[in-house]
Amino acid sequence: LALLEVRCVGHECMSRSCRWPSAPSLSMFFLHSSIMEAVEAAFRKFAVYGDTAASGNDMTGKNFSKMCKECGVMDGKAVTSTDTGIVFNKVKTKGARTITFAEFQQAMKELCSKRFKGKSPEEALQAVYSLIEGKEPGSVGTTKATKVGGVKRLTDTSKYTGSHKERFDESGKGKGLAGRQDLTDNSSYVGGYKGAGTYDQTH
Repeated sequence: LALLEVRCVGHECMSRSCRWPSAPSLSMFFLHSSIMEAVEAAFRKFAVYGDTAASGNDMTGKNFSKMCKECGVMDGKAVTSTDTGIVFNKVKTKGARTITFAEFQQAMKELCSKRFKGKSPEEALQAVYSLIEGKEPGSVGTTKATKVGGVKRLTDTSKYTGSHKERFDESGKGKGLAGRQDLTDNSSYVGGYKGAGTYDQTH
């Protein structure tokens, strides 16, 4: 009985009736057991991307789309952003804004047959998980700073003059508000007085 219960874990049936033509084989179960840890680790990394307060236990639609795109599940042809959006809304709990890892697995089950047409459900799911395991979010879509040609001089804070120079310290780190505004000194000492803070040391 226990064996029969775990043999269906390989594809995480979420509905009352399994839509796969047959339950995964025992070899398929062991295959998934060996890679699901890496897939779940990838899921958690993408789940917390952009949100330091996220637990990693569930994933937003935005991060789901990012994961599918960066891992290659979404190829823009067989699987598009529209497909991932539809599947995300299909597997998530009604009223929820995120999906759990179990629901994520259901989503992969929905997308794998579209991504790898011609393969059996088991082979397609294996192929999708192979794309995901070990992956982590990248900075795809962000603009990297360049130091080529004249841009290098523009980004070198040691060359700044006037009021712009006052915005950075010697290491090139910005001073924030202190570098942009003249902050009022409320210490009760005359401006420019060099002995502020020395009274307790001499008396």
